[in-house]
Amino acid sequence: MDPRCSGHWESSSDDVTRPLLPLHDDITDDGARRSCSPLRSLLANKYLSIAAGPLAAALICALVDLGAGHAAARNMLGVLAWVFIWWITDAVPLAVASMAPLFLFPAFGVSDSDAVAKAYMDDVISLVLGSFILALAIEHYNIHRRLALNITSLFCGDPVKPPLLLLGICGTTFFISMWIHNTPSTIMMMPVATGILQRLPAGEASSADAREVRRFSKAVVLGVVYASAIGGLATLTGTGANIILVGMWSTYFPEQDPITFSSWMSFGLPMALVLFAALWATLCLMYCSKNTGRALSAYLDRTHLRRELSLLGPMAFAEKMVLAVFGGLIVLWMTRSLTDDIPGWSVLFHGNVGDGTVTIMMATLLFIIPSGKNDGEKLMDWGKCRKLQWNIILLLGAGFAIADGFKKSGLTDILSEGLGFLRGAPALVIAAVACIFSGLITEFTSDDATTTLVLPLLAELGKTIGVHPLLLMVPGAVGAQLSYLLPTGSPGNVVGFSTGYITIKDMVITGMPLKIVGVAALTVLLPTLGSAVFGMDQKV
Repeated sequence: MDPRCSGHWESSSDDVTRPLLPLHDDITDDGARRSCSPLRSLLANKYLSIAAGPLAAALICALVDLGAGHAAARNMLGVLAWVFIWWITDAVPLAVASMAPLFLFPAFGVSDSDAVAKAYMDDVISLVLGSFILALAIEHYNIHRRLALNITSLFCGDPVKPPLLLLGICGTTFFISMWIHNTPSTIMMMPVATGILQRLPAGEASSADAREVRRFSKAVVLGVVYASAIGGLATLTGTGANIILVGMWSTYFPEQDPITFSSWMSFGLPMALVLFAALWATLCLMYCSKNTGRALSAYLDRTHLRRELSLLGPMAFAEKMVLAVFGGLIVLWMTRSLTDDIPGWSVLFHGNVGDGTVTIMMATLLFIIPSGKNDGEKLMDWGKCRKLQWNIILLLGAGFAIADGFKKSGLTDILSEGLGFLRGAPALVIAAVACIFSGLITEFTSDDATTTLVLPLLAELGKTIGVHPLLLMVPGAVGAQLSYLLPTGSPGNVVGFSTGYITIKDMVITGMPLKIVGVAALTVLLPTLGSAVFGMDQKV
């Protein structure tokens, strides 16, 4: 379809230099141009969106009455509206909007400057920062590409078996996303996937084989997008939503046992495997037929993948060292805290170390170990860290600051009263409602922003209705990651949508079954497996 003739929201990589809007060179009325230019300038420079944030805060502070003694809660609501409007509209860069609580909280009397600043650097933030540095090292040395080509060539089959190839591509993405944030994972794997698809014929041919190729291309792109999101669910480092959950749990309930890397993986990995199986089955049923393998065999075979792999050459010393550091970190993550009978290595330090401690320590080794290439060159230097995702780090800090602001201002007590109808409801109903509530919001804003918004409400609601808060907070965090229907749901969705292989319709018809399976799996696993892992049978 020619995008110039399309009235639908579809992406295209054709003619990227063509302007998205007509230039209207035929307009000759200078007066009309001058009259439109102020409005055009306001819209182009996002001044209206910028003004909408403080205007919403002013209106809330002036008109909203939450009752006597709740001025701080009202102000917190105004600050929340300001920050979220800037987040949603992209009025200013995400990192800048995420720094807004640093001046808004003290100015509105929500929190003092020292308290809000501390939220931007704690053990959880250290975990994310160190993980990003390791991810950059993996990307710099093309380890992710080597892994992808090895696994994909293993699963390709001879002749081509489309379900097996999909399993290889999706499984590789799933595994990488377990250890690296899901957005970088999607960005890493999408060129690998599209590189395979470039071997296939493009165009609008109407033959049966061409239709099979187009359907399989959709399956590959959708598989990378969704496998990255699902893999991130399995571990704490896979997505910001899990990190936000851990931070808010520690903020609201500091006297309770923290959610550790190993404890979350004990619950998140089975949940992710259920979703991954559903993803693979959905892609095979919807996009593969008995003729797909025959249609692909003429263009794609194991020889091509092995040729690509041979171009990378043998694994160098630097790659081996990065893998050794990464593997050592995984072992440290998994063994820091094991069971009550086997406490893990953290007992040697009297519980003073966290997952962030060892992550930064191992990341530091990358700046010490020589790369073996040039004399004095290390595996990493700070120049290679220019692509650090500071916007995500600041977003997490803003989320923790907002969680603390909710608690200190008393806003959570007020807002949670609206969900009091869940009092006395079965655990299955509570988990499902919280997951669906979060899952609806996340389709229109980012996973992290959704988690930041709903978790403070759910934490206080748990105390209000007398259930374990994690029975609500975990579904809130998981539901925020089920953003499978729209490109706006997550940056990974945007990456897949921008390839031009898929449309919104493809995302909806493929993502809806996954969303339903996700809610159902959480509803069953949380009161059973989750109760044992997180100790939800204990009184908070």
